[in-house]
Amino acid sequence: MQFDLRQYLRVVIALGLVALFIVPTEALAQSHVVSPADLQQQAVAASQVRQHNLDSVQRILATPAAEKAMKSAKIDVQQVRTAVSTLNDQELAQLAARADKAQADFSAGTLTERDLILIILGIAILVLIIVAVR
Repeated sequence: MQFDLRQYLRVVIALGLVALFIVPTEALAQSHVVSPADLQQQAVAASQVRQHNLDSVQRILATPAAEKAMKSAKIDVQQVRTAVSTLNDQELAQLAARADKAQADFSAGTLTERDLILIILGIAILVLIIVAVR
């Protein structure tokens, strides 16, 4: 008996096609599908992170020193507060990190009130610039 390469390839291809049609396509498709529960969980997590960042920025902008500084610089406090909510997630996260760091440094005593006011003014101006560019 002699080895026939063509016959061997035909058998391998036939077995491959049979295996392909025997395996349910739903099983193959399910391995690439994200469940609705996972999507909802990710959406909730992203929403919570955004709300935390929004609260951080709003908290520092609501301090009496911030309001006084913005009024003295002739920046509309309400406009800045409204503009903060229109920032995208990345911009908001960056500002929240700066606000948290400034608040922590001020609480630790490494920043003076003047430094904190300058940082707050910088954040307010940055918010207005970002919104104006859009």
